[in-house]
Amino acid sequence: MARRAFKHLQDRIDAVMASAAVWFMDAWTVVERGWRRPLSKLALRLKFAFYPLLAVAALGWLGWDWTHGRSLDAAEDSLFDSVVKLRPVEPKPSGKTVVVEIDECSIEWTRAQGLGGWPWPRSVHADLLDALDRAGVKAVGVDVQFIDRDPDDPDGDGMLDAVAAGGEGRFLFAAERQSADFDEGAQLRASAVPGAFPLGTDPTAQAQNPLVAILPPYGEAMARHSALANISRGQDGVLRDVPLHEVAGDWALPTLPSRVAAQVQNKPTSIYPAKLRVNWRKHNRLPYISAADLLAGEAVCDKGAKLPNLRGAVALVGYTAAGISDSKPTPLNPAMPGVEIWAEATEALLQDSAIWMPPTSFKYLLAALLVLLTSYAFWRGEPHEDVDGVFVATNVSLLLIAFLGLSFFGVFVDIFASIGFVSLCFGLCRLYAAVQRGRAIGNNDYRDEYNPQRHPWLLMARLRFVPNGDIGEFAAVRGKREYRRLLRRQLYAGGEAVMIEGIVERKSWLHDILDDLMLLIWTGTERTQALHAAKRELDQLYRDLNEGDLRLEDHGRVMVCISVAEIDDDNDLTNRGERMRLRELLGQDLNATDEWLLVADNRYILHPSHTLEFSEDATDTTHAEGEDR
Repeated sequence: MARRAFKHLQDRIDAVMASAAVWFMDAWTVVERGWRRPLSKLALRLKFAFYPLLAVAALGWLGWDWTHGRSLDAAEDSLFDSVVKLRPVEPKPSGKTVVVEIDECSIEWTRAQGLGGWPWPRSVHADLLDALDRAGVKAVGVDVQFIDRDPDDPDGDGMLDAVAAGGEGRFLFAAERQSADFDEGAQLRASAVPGAFPLGTDPTAQAQNPLVAILPPYGEAMARHSALANISRGQDGVLRDVPLHEVAGDWALPTLPSRVAAQVQNKPTSIYPAKLRVNWRKHNRLPYISAADLLAGEAVCDKGAKLPNLRGAVALVGYTAAGISDSKPTPLNPAMPGVEIWAEATEALLQDSAIWMPPTSFKYLLAALLVLLTSYAFWRGEPHEDVDGVFVATNVSLLLIAFLGLSFFGVFVDIFASIGFVSLCFGLCRLYAAVQRGRAIGNNDYRDEYNPQRHPWLLMARLRFVPNGDIGEFAAVRGKREYRRLLRRQLYAGGEAVMIEGIVERKSWLHDILDDLMLLIWTGTERTQALHAAKRELDQLYRDLNEGDLRLEDHGRVMVCISVAEIDDDNDLTNRGERMRLRELLGQDLNATDEWLLVADNRYILHPSHTLEFSEDATDTTHAEGEDR
């Protein structure tokens, strides 16, 4: 009983869903025809000129965007963040660049030693640098501001500056570049900033030597061995590119990583670029060591751990303790300490591990190239299933290249913004091609339904491609493909014929046997009208097939079978007789063995022998047989 009730409920649900489906499809058809038929009329006017027009418009927008907002370039940042998060492999640090952090533990340790909390006396900083020096580090970048002297500890001030002098450039200290609004009252010229170098080779560069507002460390030796510690974020507030120098007039003012790297590599800071993109990593971060461990000479913050070997390493000193850390958002860390950012940039310079990115113009050129190729493929009349496959394969390949390049080679090729723009153009081409194809195959969403009372005569032409026997298999397949492309292109441009594109679906198990058949249908109010329309368009097809370098006659020939009949049975109460006549005409055209060669003047089409005469008795018998069944 329960099973019967469940079956009854299921039948009711199926009936309701079937009714709803019919209602929805009927209503949706009205909506689709509301925009598809106007587009079909537009396509008849534009024909294949739409694709080059779209290409010109797309290239024009790319040119305008390049000279204005560069929205494709701006889209790169968020896409980079996504790719760097999803990449399967992160680069491992060399271990030769170490972050020395002034963390909560270090502050508490100095307080326990009776040295007070934060800020530390300058003597503690001097002891920390001395500990690093004795550990054998090559260079130290100190990301701590020492702008003013400590009036309560002049000895500590002198000790720190003496350590800076004794380091002979191995200890680099942070300086601050103030806002350009303060430059007018400054006393320091750009050329006098420690480490500054002229841009380019212009001998008059020193003429563009503006005043710059710089807050250097208080000590003479510290100021001489200082570098800027200003970090600028991207437009969205995320730090991706670390600056290696700032520009003031015709002079470049180096930042902390470039001066540290130049000291270690014994190279001028002018060889480094203006900025670099760090190969950001989340799981393989740079090694950290607490400042208290170095000051104490043992692991006091991470008890039981062994102090790392710092000989030959480069250290960046800075604070990470809560409340004094100058954290910045990066692609993988919403609050990365500033000292780690400088350390990552230094590591990238010393190990040549920065992410290489092509120039901004690359993505615009790539987008332009893809737009041209896409437009050209649709303009040629390539089959949509082939274009779709090539488009998807190209996008997948480019995405794979981007992931592999960033994961294993430190190269980020920003093809995502380009693909996004080209996908928009591809969608418009695909939409327009669907309108062309819909009208060509007689889809009622794009053209009026066939009315046998208005156009009682139908002419069917079965086209069959036969390759030449003396050519290779590849040439035969290529010739057949070009034949179908040119035929499709002619019909898509707005011919009178309706096309049945293949008797079976492409890649069907019967496709290899029947893919040589193509059926074209013309209508007419009179027999001669249908015949002359077919002759005119088949003559044009022959000319199209033999105009280019890939001439049809060099690869094969097209055989044509013609059948024409009057479909209207003069019975407006039913269309059953018209259905039977149409089936008989279709069967006649598919089964007939008499074929004619497609030539320049296909006048054989006009011969009366192609007309199929229907017998009224035969039609009635067919009706009766159908009713008996």
